[in-house]
Amino acid sequence: MVGRGELTDKAWARIEPLLAAERGRGRRWRGHRQVINAILWKLRTGAPWRDVPERYGPWKTAHERRRRWSADGTWDRILDEVVVKDDSVGDLEWVFSIDSSSVRAHQHAAGARKRGLPQRVDRSARRRR
Repeated sequence: MVGRGELTDKAWARIEPLLAAERGRGRRWRGHRQVINAILWKLRTGAPWRDVPERYGPWKTAHERRRRWSADGTWDRILDEVVVKDDSVGDLEWVFSIDSSSVRAHQHAAGARKRGLPQRVDRSARRRR
């Protein structure tokens, strides 16, 4: 059973060949599919890495693997594979999200003086006279 927002078997079949083989030596290696689901959850929700649900494994694992994949170009190859092919057959749904911290308020909303209105009088200056 695939949870909401997680990789489907079809998507995983296309992504899996792009990833390095999972290691068999040393400590137990967290599966790529579980890590990608953790990364997708984090990107979809915008939550901090530390809030990634436990079902995806340690948040540090997902963070480190995402960082490494971004540095070596693996993450770009994954996105290119999924986005380009899904968009060409019309299966891709484009969703845009705008973070309020990156949207500038109009100058009037930010407290700037409005044209044509009298300038605010500083009452403390009048009292000192």
